[in-house]
Amino acid sequence: MESKSDTNETIGRKILKLIWKCIPFAVVLLVILLIILPLGRKISTKKADLAEKQSKEKAVTKALTNVITMELVPGMVMEKISLPGIAKPWISLEVVSEIRGKVINKKVTEGRRVNKGDILAVIDKSDYQNSYDSALASHETALSTERRLKALVKKKFITQSQLDDAIAQVKTSKAALENAKLALSRCTIVSPMRGVVDRVYIENGTFLNSGDPVAQILQIDKLKIEVGIPESDVAAVRKLRSFDMTIDALGGKIYTGEYHYLYKTANSMARLYNLEIKVDNTGGQILPDMFARVEIIKKQYPQGLAVPMYSLVTLNKDIGVYIENKGIVRFRPVKPGFLDGWKTQVPKGLEPGEKVVVVGHRIIEDGERVNVVKTIRDMEEISQ
Repeated sequence: MESKSDTNETIGRKILKLIWKCIPFAVVLLVILLIILPLGRKISTKKADLAEKQSKEKAVTKALTNVITMELVPGMVMEKISLPGIAKPWISLEVVSEIRGKVINKKVTEGRRVNKGDILAVIDKSDYQNSYDSALASHETALSTERRLKALVKKKFITQSQLDDAIAQVKTSKAALENAKLALSRCTIVSPMRGVVDRVYIENGTFLNSGDPVAQILQIDKLKIEVGIPESDVAAVRKLRSFDMTIDALGGKIYTGEYHYLYKTANSMARLYNLEIKVDNTGGQILPDMFARVEIIKKQYPQGLAVPMYSLVTLNKDIGVYIENKGIVRFRPVKPGFLDGWKTQVPKGLEPGEKVVVVGHRIIEDGERVNVVKTIRDMEEISQ
């Protein structure tokens, strides 16, 4: 049986033998650590250098951002609205027959220009001529009777009441004669005004009753352009005296009209107040019922300031523009006003001569240095 000292000696030899076996692995591990640690430090250094280099390149890139600026020049700025309108004849009149009868002579055709008093048609006069002749004879008889009785009353052969009856008969017959004369004259239908015949409703042989239409006559040497005005714009329209309008059917030709009348009541459906604009149409190019686009100027400022609407940007919930000065841009909050085409009026916040960034403003930051490649005074210069 082994003693306790022999057992301890055996365990020591085993431990020593295990240590000798682990020494090669420890050496290899040490070598690996000695290689990896410097390499890690080198990689970290390279990453830091690369980040710094990228940061510098980014800063250089931003400093070289190309922009185009526009110098603010005072000029006419207008708040205007464009509304649809319809051309209406200055006068549209439907001529009707005032008596019954057959048309025996139609003397007018569509498109013919007529003057006041020109004959449009003639109705058969036979019956009306007979009525007139009969009334004339009755009136002449009444006059003769009156004269005879006047002589007799002086001699007291008749009473005064008999003479009064004769006088009354003269008045009655005269009224009948005037009515017959009027009916006879109405057999000839004439134009009550100067204009253009737009419709003819009769032919030779047509039998007309009183009130039946004969022709429609239009006065179109001047026209009314009717425009519906919203309630919010009525006050502005009342101050205006002239309006520009475009007729699309005539190739976009522009006409100028004058204020004529603003209706006192609104259309019950659309809640619009009809405005009538008088426009000269001597050449007859504008036809009734053509559409017009009417420009209504509500406000105008001859020396106002405006910027392109797309030059406005939002920064920290503020709306403004970038102002360039000596190559550095600064954000300037402004309060936009009304639109004038592609421009936005700026009543406050900007001064004449300042330069607003109009191209490149979406990729710059407040305080950034930029490269101004062009300065313009009007947006049309961008493409030049």
